[in-house]
Amino acid sequence: MFKNSYLLVLLSVLCSFNITSAQQKNKLEKPNIIFILTDDQRFDAIGYAGNKFVETPQMDDLAKTGTYFNTAIVTTPICAASRASIFTGLHERAHNYNFQTGNIRSEYMANSYPTLLKNNGYYTGFFGKYGVRYNGLDKQFDEYEDYDRNNRYKDRRGYYYKTIDNDTVHLTRYTGQQALNFIDKNASNNKPFCLSLSFSAPHAHDGAPEQYFWQNTTDNLLSDTTIPGPELGDDKYFEAQPKIVKDGFNRLRWTWRYDTPEKYQHSLKGYYRMIAGIDLEIAKIRKKLEDKGIADNTVIIVMGDNGYFLGERQFAGKWLMYDNSVRVPLIVFDPRINQHQDIDDMVLNIDVPSTIADLAGVKAPDTWQGKSLMPIVKKETKSIDRDTILIEHLWDFKNIPPSEGVRTKKWKYFRYVNDKTIEELYDLEKDPKEVKNLIGKKKYKEVADKLRAKLEELIKNNSDAYRAAPTELTVELIREPGTEVEIYDLKPEFGWTVPLGSKFQGAYQILVASSKSNIDANNGDVWDSGRVASAQSTDVEYAGKNKLEIGKTYYWKVRIWEQENRLVDYSEPQKLPQVKAIVILFLLKINL
Repeated sequence: MFKNSYLLVLLSVLCSFNITSAQQKNKLEKPNIIFILTDDQRFDAIGYAGNKFVETPQMDDLAKTGTYFNTAIVTTPICAASRASIFTGLHERAHNYNFQTGNIRSEYMANSYPTLLKNNGYYTGFFGKYGVRYNGLDKQFDEYEDYDRNNRYKDRRGYYYKTIDNDTVHLTRYTGQQALNFIDKNASNNKPFCLSLSFSAPHAHDGAPEQYFWQNTTDNLLSDTTIPGPELGDDKYFEAQPKIVKDGFNRLRWTWRYDTPEKYQHSLKGYYRMIAGIDLEIAKIRKKLEDKGIADNTVIIVMGDNGYFLGERQFAGKWLMYDNSVRVPLIVFDPRINQHQDIDDMVLNIDVPSTIADLAGVKAPDTWQGKSLMPIVKKETKSIDRDTILIEHLWDFKNIPPSEGVRTKKWKYFRYVNDKTIEELYDLEKDPKEVKNLIGKKKYKEVADKLRAKLEELIKNNSDAYRAAPTELTVELIREPGTEVEIYDLKPEFGWTVPLGSKFQGAYQILVASSKSNIDANNGDVWDSGRVASAQSTDVEYAGKNKLEIGKTYYWKVRIWEQENRLVDYSEPQKLPQVKAIVILFLLKINL
């Protein structure tokens, strides 16, 4: 009995030893990963890119000793959609998440990079601005805390409301401390870790007159410096913009931050001081990794969530398709690879999850639309093998006109979704500031045509089944009318079938146009219903200000917002049956 018990204990100890050894071996084989995301840090707001006004020695060192991507681009230049893309590996057109939508679809987040790693042997953590509505953070992270600027406060308290040891500190300092605590607890864990840090800085605190709040540790930076005014700051660059842009939030926020020399100096110095504050936290994180003896096996990735206007074109914010808005810094520092390189290929925010999965030795889901950057980092290849990228901002919000386009190394083409006749075309090699719009010039017609076609191709390839448009359009209960069909109602009634993927309709928009070209350009010159909050999809009466003309040909189409306020594509346009005067029919009846 005693002998058997002894054998059982011995076997148990040996099994435990073998499991522990296997775990340690697994940890040694797989690196720890720290992904640092900053908020509104544009591509040149880093010392390594040649910016002499921002102090980023740690980011610069990571770039000098790692791989720096000179042309890193976010597929959607706004925090909500960009962060959703980083989690899911999908374009906005696919995940269809932005401000004012409901929660991001859970099936996309089930394939998110933190869930993938958590389910494959990694200990995962998150601290900072999550930025996406989702109720399953516990499925993604073993440890997490989601927080951002506190918009209840219209002053510095928006950034100063978290405490460390009963001392109220800046959010940047708080996030840095959460990272240090996480590393302390998990450095000797049996699992490798993946820590995602999302700093709220250097985002302006929009509700406050001062806009920017930084830590006292960076208070003296630029104190004796006058920063030159913005490139493209002259009135002519603003006046060149379409009215829908001039009337929007880019201009309004410029008046908050840059419309006087005093505001401009305060805002830019605040912006750079806040970035410098993040850099100070990165220094502490790197020192902690050294102290814990794990720096040599911890990969650090640093990226901005979108670009930013610093007064160019008399704009603030992001949202538009210009490089100021879509380009960000991106660094992949892998200490196991002792070689630096600068990469000019266009790489995307949706490449980050594939890169993290590759580092962790986990197969990326087939649904992801990005590519791993590790073959470039490891110098297994020199190119991402991508000649054209899709960029878009699809949130349909009247103060930020939605737009979509494509970019190659040489060309950029984009258009505004709600009026596709507003187009811009730039030769980026000759005109990197994007000031000479070549659209409409005969010499560049073939280029524009090819880029339009490529845009349509990428839209189709990167769309999702949930974006399916309404079908079975009817006018006066007539479906797909031929040219011989006539109606006798000057206020005809429209109907459509809600796509299955949408389940329920929360709102609709009907466009009626006087020509095929207008309807194709999403220009409802006869009637644009605007967004109508309604579940009605039959017997929707024409409500245009102008009466339909007898005998004239019109075209129409419809799109809907589904139950979670996610917008789907427009239906295929349909020709209206020709309208006949009802009075003629009435007279015929009298004669009979």
